[in-house]
Amino acid sequence: MPIIEDMSVIDAEFSDFLLYISSEKGLALNTIESYRRDIESFVKHLALSNIEDFRDVTHENIVSFLATLKAKGYASATLYRTFITIRVLFRFLKREGVITTDITIYMAAPKQWDFIPEVLTVEEVEALIAQPDITDRIGSRDKAIIEILYSSGLRVSELCSLSIYDIDDTVIRVKGKGGKERMVPIGTKALEALDHYLLNHRGEDADPAAPIFVTKKGSRVDRTAIWRMIKKYVRYADIEKNVSPHTLRHSFATHLLDNGADLRVIQEMLGHATIATTDRYTHISNKHLTESFEAFSPSRGSD
Repeated sequence: MPIIEDMSVIDAEFSDFLLYISSEKGLALNTIESYRRDIESFVKHLALSNIEDFRDVTHENIVSFLATLKAKGYASATLYRTFITIRVLFRFLKREGVITTDITIYMAAPKQWDFIPEVLTVEEVEALIAQPDITDRIGSRDKAIIEILYSSGLRVSELCSLSIYDIDDTVIRVKGKGGKERMVPIGTKALEALDHYLLNHRGEDADPAAPIFVTKKGSRVDRTAIWRMIKKYVRYADIEKNVSPHTLRHSFATHLLDNGADLRVIQEMLGHATIATTDRYTHISNKHLTESFEAFSPSRGSD
């Protein structure tokens, strides 16, 4: 899989790595594609430094690459994932004998909660939800999408895959990562928005296996369309934060924790395999607590 014409050595090793993760690790297609994009971008960065062999890569090259992504405005979670991808690559290269020393084992991996994701306030969520025009088919659909993303904390890929029979009056049947199924409660407002959309704009769809959310042409919505839709309504609501569909998931978990929900319950609702992944929301919630204290502490300001 040639990336840059004059980097045949790295190209060959990159191709071997993609074959490895595709066949031996059994990763999902989306994960493999993320690995491919991350390493392809890394290889292009190395080319700018005239590095043609992975054996010549230094700690500074990796840090410089991540710093370049950060300067371009990449989300912290993306930087974290990219770093882990590079680690997997170098572990593979060491195993295959391409390199003698895995330089990434000496680099401290940033803890996931060091990359605190953007979280909306309750008021910002309400402003976002208020933007779609529910008298319109697309606006009605968009409002239901935003309501469900926030009230149930779904991943955008999980929402895109929903069919009509996956939701009843109390819960959503969600197929998460690895094909694992879980039941997630649906909020009253989200259910009302969904019912409005289905009754007023999807009444002709009798098949319960039909996708819930469709485009103007009737095909299932995809994650790119939802990402663009969220960005549009964020502009309409004058929200200055960097918001994506995943921001609503982060906001859902953080607001639950702020209101006393048990971390194990949040883990189940989010479909996290381990409590460690969910635990980062404790750090987000504590950050909000600190900011609130600093803003409203009686000792703040002049006497």
